Amino acid sequence: MSNIDRKSREILNKIQLNFPIDARPFRVLAQTLDMSEDDLIERVSRMKEDSLIRRIGGNFSPDKLGYFSTLCAAKVPENKIDLFTRTVNAYSGVTHNYVRDHTFNIWFTFIASSVGRIEKSLEEIKKETGVETLLNLPATRVFKISANFKL
Repeated sequence: MSNIDRKSREILNKIQLNFPIDARPFRVLAQTLDMSEDDLIERVSRMKEDSLIRRIGGNFSPDKLGYFSTLCAAKVPENKIDLFTRTVNAYSGVTHNYVRDHTFNIWFTFIASSVGRIEKSLEEIKKETGVETLLNLPATRVFKISANFKL
């Protein structure tokens, strides 16, 4: 982390909280960072290329938008991981998935307009991939924490 200059640290700290909802959010941010919009976009692009930033996007509370969400865990044989993740990622309701060093080695979150839609999609995924053990773990109590990393 020591090879990140002061301005990049300032940008990373700023974009983690209160990202502007604006037609030109980088212009608004650039003004608060005392730099041009083009310079900010260039720096952010470089940080994405360098894998310092994975993505920039909003987080929404599915229940407040009338949607349902669940965490899923699957036991996927090594030779089916690529097929399984490609299949899961094809569903627009999947926000992300990741591999874990565990018996349940693929985890993902799924958001849909109904519990039934989630259940139907999970059955489709099982059928398409041949993966039989796929847990549907809907939240019974929601804890929301902020993942803000001060640099």
